[in-house]
Amino acid sequence: MSQTIAFGYGKTIAEIPLKRLNRHGIIAGATGTGKTVTLKVLAEQLSDAGIPVFLADIKGDLTSLAAENSKEIDPGRLEATQYGDYQPAAYPVELWDVLGQEGIPVRMTISEMGPVLLTRILGLNETQESILNIIFSVADQEGLLLLDLMDLRAMLNYVAENAEELSKYYGNIPARSVGAILRSLVVLEQQGGNQFFGEPSLEIADLMRTSSDGRGVINILNAKDLFNQPTLYSTVLLSLLTELYESLPEEGDLDKPKLVFFFDEAHVLFKDAPKVLLEKIELIVRLIRSKGVGVFFVTQNPTDIPDSVAAQLGNRIQHGLRAFTPKELKTVTTVAETFRQEEGLDLAKVIQELQVGEAVVSTLQEDGTPSLADRVLIYPPKSLLGTVEPTTVLNLINKSSLLDKYAEMVDRQSAHEQITALTQEKEAALLQAAEEAEKKKQAEKEAKEAEKEAQAAAKAQEKAEKAAQKASQSTSRRTDSTMDRFTKNLMSQVGREVGRVVTRGILGMLKGK
Repeated sequence: MSQTIAFGYGKTIAEIPLKRLNRHGIIAGATGTGKTVTLKVLAEQLSDAGIPVFLADIKGDLTSLAAENSKEIDPGRLEATQYGDYQPAAYPVELWDVLGQEGIPVRMTISEMGPVLLTRILGLNETQESILNIIFSVADQEGLLLLDLMDLRAMLNYVAENAEELSKYYGNIPARSVGAILRSLVVLEQQGGNQFFGEPSLEIADLMRTSSDGRGVINILNAKDLFNQPTLYSTVLLSLLTELYESLPEEGDLDKPKLVFFFDEAHVLFKDAPKVLLEKIELIVRLIRSKGVGVFFVTQNPTDIPDSVAAQLGNRIQHGLRAFTPKELKTVTTVAETFRQEEGLDLAKVIQELQVGEAVVSTLQEDGTPSLADRVLIYPPKSLLGTVEPTTVLNLINKSSLLDKYAEMVDRQSAHEQITALTQEKEAALLQAAEEAEKKKQAEKEAKEAEKEAQAAAKAQEKAEKAAQKASQSTSRRTDSTMDRFTKNLMSQVGREVGRVVTRGILGMLKGK
């Protein structure tokens, strides 16, 4: 197997040693200068070398890698490029689609994307980003899984409802900021975020496969609709690149990379990117090469790439740039200065004179040094130029061995369900406590009423007893008075009778004398 990939011819063959592909590269040039053809040729050469490829199809003309070229190639170009063994060929292609319409669904969980990239994709400010970091921290501490947008929304509401308690640990949590993030989620959902965030999430190993004939599989992300939301597009690609970096083990310098990742329209990645994101990108580009991954940025203007990142791009393919204004002329001069060039060569002028399909090329050599800039005519692609029929796309999807694995979204228990269950438990506990409190209150009320009734009964009994006693005393007094009067009357009568007897006797005696 060849230890280099060749893609054109200038003074000599334009080629890159396989072991230098992980030193990354850039393909730049104005619209219509041939960047797409160069991208296709590199993908074909990499596949032939057994190296899997990932690239995004923005215009719909890269899916044609799956079909062999059916048009006759200009013999003059074959001769000029010394491409003697040219044979049309179709390549093993796997189609992916974030929206799940023209490819195998690509998904990623909220946790896998992380707060930094979510901040960018949602367009949050620093305060809102801090809230998002709190969301992730609380979710980790509470064991709540963040898989999809429903989980993120549930966590935002959970933090808002418990803001007073959480503020003791995390500081102030403004309700206004939480509301702003929730509104951003609505926009993301409308852009297709519901399809992207969830499970089963993409396994990185599925991007690094080879076909039965040993060629590397070319993974093509359908981005025709996705690119209409440039921030979402760039964040999706960066999240995949980040997942590669975080998932793959350290390998050091391999004889050939495990995967080459092409980041098309790279300028949207860096436009208005905050410092923390730029630092993350720089770190990934610098360290991912030790994971066996090569990265190529594809853009119109190479100055769109920050210097800290551009300095790490060892393989450079510069298509034509048109310069009419002083600013544009200065840009071309700046680009020319990034190449190692022969003394006396006006490379800035050469870049402006390049024809379609030509490029100024400088690649890393076996010893790691950059080659001298060379004006190169790029090979013609072996695959079809243009677009393929919709039936071809449908056929590729239906025959994919990954369709069953990723076709249906899985909704396992995560933060949304966990918080809902927790809320239901709290509501049930509150309801039970309320019922128990009501029962206790009713029991206390009944006890009080019973006590009142007992007291009333006791008072009534006491009153009755007093009344009976009083009645008894009253009857006794009445009885004694009657007897007393009877006795007195009787004694009075007897007294009178006795008195009479005595009086008569005395008088009688007296009378008798």
